[in-house]
Order: sequence, then structure tokens, then C-alpha cells
Amino acid sequence: MDGLLTFLERRAERYLTRKKQIREYNRNKKHTVLGEIWSWIDALIFAIFWVIIINQYLFQLFVIPSPSMVHTLEIGDRVIVNKDSYGVELYPAGKKVFTGDRRVQRDEIITFYNPEYDSRGPFFDVLSQVIYMGTLTLVNIDRNEDGTPAERLYVKRAVGMGGDTIRFMDGNAEIRLSGTDGFVSEDDFRAETGLASGPHRTVDPEYYPALKAAGMMSAYQEMGYEPFLPREIYETYRTLEGTDHNYVFDRYAMEKARTETLSLLDPSDMALRSDSAVYGNGIYVPNGYVLPLGDNRDNSRDGRYFGPVEEERINGRVIGRFWPLSRISSLTDNE
Repeated sequence: MDGLLTFLERRAERYLTRKKQIREYNRNKKHTVLGEIWSWIDALIFAIFWVIIINQYLFQLFVIPSPSMVHTLEIGDRVIVNKDSYGVELYPAGKKVFTGDRRVQRDEIITFYNPEYDSRGPFFDVLSQVIYMGTLTLVNIDRNEDGTPAERLYVKRAVGMGGDTIRFMDGNAEIRLSGTDGFVSEDDFRAETGLASGPHRTVDPEYYPALKAAGMMSAYQEMGYEPFLPREIYETYRTLEGTDHNYVFDRYAMEKARTETLSLLDPSDMALRSDSAVYGNGIYVPNGYVLPLGDNRDNSRDGRYFGPVEEERINGRVIGRFWPLSRISSLTDNE
């Protein structure tokens, strides 16, 4: 033990002596404009390096780009993501290690890699993420063709867990938990288990017959059967005329009606029959996967469209909002 203390004491003396020598040298040497500029550049590079390290392995800043989580998170909100909640990601979108038993829990707000993202190659993917993190989310070179920021990462709520089956009836989610044989409405399930009340609907139930009629009309047009469209479907669709169109369409409900109608019009198409069955039976979530859904249910591109997401693709948990200042809050206690 004495030997170890002696070793540590000598190492500390050498380190402090070296630091003192460096300070004396810097104080006595002649300062130049070029030297000062280089000193600032060196300090900036050092700061950016540590910002990237912290963002990659500890906490990442993230800007909410879409209305899918309104009103839990508004467009432009800046949030803090805990990057090691579910393991350590070696590099942006890379393999995760030290996952252990750190699994996603139901109802947590998570960030994950967009399954529908059109990658430009691993070099660009990593470079864009490094620049995004190094500039504290101020610079995003990953853009769509129209100039809007590409959504490399999504932020949603973990609603369906491994073994669950989730289906949607007139836009309302119903959950069949693993090991059970019946569906329960999401609202009832949340009330019984004390989960957050963040998820909400914006489409009035009275619009659903017309929304379904719109999906059915689309199927008849796609198959070239428009002259045979039943008049009652057209009349139901027309009930939308003169209504306030400021509400948000439930595109999932329209797509469901379209797919089911296509399957009826062409029963020989096995792919259509399979897709139609998924709408009716629900989305099954395998073990090791999560079904993420937006809180703004009627205006969210989420797991209803691209399916369950592997936990390996989930890169962190949203733990708080730091901007705007008027709405600074934690997002872990009552998500």
C-alpha cells in the first residue's frame, strides 16, 4: 500500500511540475496574431471534440421537426436524449454494446433511426450526424430534395411491447397484451395502469364513414371499376362537402378502407389479402421490438406504417425539454 501511495505521489509531482513549466513558457514567449488565432482554433476544435463525444455517448440534443408528438412536444422544441439508456452506441447508427438488461419500457418517449430513411451511404450518414451533434443541432446538412431537413431520427412513444398486438378501429388504438385473448382500448388501458394521457385524437368520429368512403372510392378508381362504384359510397363521401377541412385526416383509416376494398375486388391477389388481414387482426410486436406511435395520432408517420422497430435501432430516451425557456420540463416523471 505504501508503495502505491509513493508511486501516486511521484506521478502527481511530475504532472504538476510539467504544468507549471508549460505556464511559465506560455507567459514568457512572444505572442503573435497568428499564434492567437491558432490558439482559438485549437480551443474550438477541442470543444467540438468533447461536444461530439458527449452527444454520442452520454446526452444528445434533438430538435423536434414535425407535429407527430403535439402537444407533448411541439415543432421546434429542443430536447435532451439520454444516449446510454438502452446501451452504448459505438458510432452514429452503429452497433450497440453493454445493453445488458437495459430495455425499453412501455410509454417511454424514445428516439430511433427512421426505418424509411433513404441513406446516402455510411460515410455521409456518420458525417451528417457528427456535424449535427458538433454544432449543437444548429447545422443539419442532411436535407431532402425540397430543402427540408431529412428525418434521420424519429421521436415517438413506445406503445406496443414484445408480445403485444395493436389494432386500430376508427383511429382508436386497441391493445391485446401478451398472454391474453382480448383487446382493450388504449384509453382504458392507460387509465388502469396509470400511464400518461399524452396521446390524443383530432378527427371527429362523425367523419369516419366519409373517410372510409374516400378509401373505398380510391380502390374502385385504382382497379378501373369507377363506373361500378355503389352510389351509397359516393353519397357518404359527399358528406365531407361543406365541412371544416381544417381537421387532420386519418390517413391510416383511409388506407385501411382502400386495402380491404381492393382485396374484395380482387380476391385472387394474396398480397392484398395478407395486407387486409393485418389491418383487421392488428400489428404483432415480436420480442426485442417496440411499436412506436406519435402522440398526435391523426398526424403521425409512425409504426402503423412501417411496423415494429428493433430495440437495436433505438438510440436513446428523451428525458427533458430545455427550449423554449418558458416550457423547460422533465419528460420522465409523467410522460
